[in-house]
Amino acid sequence: MTIFLGCGFAAKYREGGGNFSVPLQWMLGLRRLKLDAIWLELLPATDDLAADEARIKNFQRQLRAHGLAGRYCLLYHKPASDTHDLTGMRCIGISKRKLLDRLNGPNVLLNLAYSIHPPLLLKFERRVFCDLDPSEIFYWMTKMEMGQSYHHEFWTIGLNVHGSDCRLPKSHLDWKTFYPLVDTKLYRSKARPRIPKITTIGQWYWSGAVEVAGEFPDLSKKIAFEPYLDLPSRVPEARFELAMNIAAGDQERQRLQRRGWKIVDPHRVARTPRAYRRYLTSALAEFTAIKGVDVAWRTGWISDRAAAFLALGRPVITEDTGAKGYLPAKHGFSFIRGADEAEAAVKEVLRDWPRLSKQARDSAVEVFDSVKNLRRILDF
Repeated sequence: MTIFLGCGFAAKYREGGGNFSVPLQWMLGLRRLKLDAIWLELLPATDDLAADEARIKNFQRQLRAHGLAGRYCLLYHKPASDTHDLTGMRCIGISKRKLLDRLNGPNVLLNLAYSIHPPLLLKFERRVFCDLDPSEIFYWMTKMEMGQSYHHEFWTIGLNVHGSDCRLPKSHLDWKTFYPLVDTKLYRSKARPRIPKITTIGQWYWSGAVEVAGEFPDLSKKIAFEPYLDLPSRVPEARFELAMNIAAGDQERQRLQRRGWKIVDPHRVARTPRAYRRYLTSALAEFTAIKGVDVAWRTGWISDRAAAFLALGRPVITEDTGAKGYLPAKHGFSFIRGADEAEAAVKEVLRDWPRLSKQARDSAVEVFDSVKNLRRILDF
């Protein structure tokens, strides 16, 4: 039995160590399960061949660094297309012949975020849709074909999709839920950092892609963070930092700095999976705001980054999307609503970090561990 991990977002974003770390957790979990696993990555060609080759080499380098050399097939296809036909693709890693041999035998495709499309998709024996962003996926599935016709099973990290208070667009699909994955053998509990840094990583700007009450709201961190920008003045004993893509000359950077936030470049501090882990380890805890639609729709979404912070023994302060009811009593999160609760949560972290750190690590092992979640999805 070959387990294919279908991904289309890791190789093309070579500066994003956190982005690469998402499918990496799945592969490391499959390796711990001692399964015949192949990372199947799609990379659409661009007009810059030198940049494409750099992306390919970076992809290969990151896999070697994590013991996955020989466990991948990168499909480089030109021109870029939503139709994925193996005939016109260049196979890098395992050969096309070996890929076809595995496709002819028993196999499963874990299709992350609908990365693999027909006709290639139809070559897999068991096709599992793995959703990583419930608000947008559920919305767009009501508007267009997003793979719902081509998969046998549908899994989502929207933990509250069946909750009575969930306001996601209704779906006729039989969705099952899983927790965001973290490999708790790679991400281990670390000692308390010397600097009481509270941080997160993300994109400050993000265009809306979900219709709410006839409008497409801004789903960016810029909007989500607005109620919390006074936290540095409320808790001056902590250092608040954002690893966000905000240009040096952007007035937003100056505005945030005036409010007491330090801004660092995520492409510098988290360029590789290893650097990403190192940056998360340097923090005392994560604080982040959630895009409004996940909070309003009560999707139950939790980020893979939060799972990584927990595994390192770093508590997470964030808004509740409806996920709290699906976690153990001691889960490492402080779910907040508004600046007053955020301030209290940060002060609690500063005051009682050893206890909260242990809760965070225990929660990661109990709930978010990659092996546990993969066993559930694969029914092994």
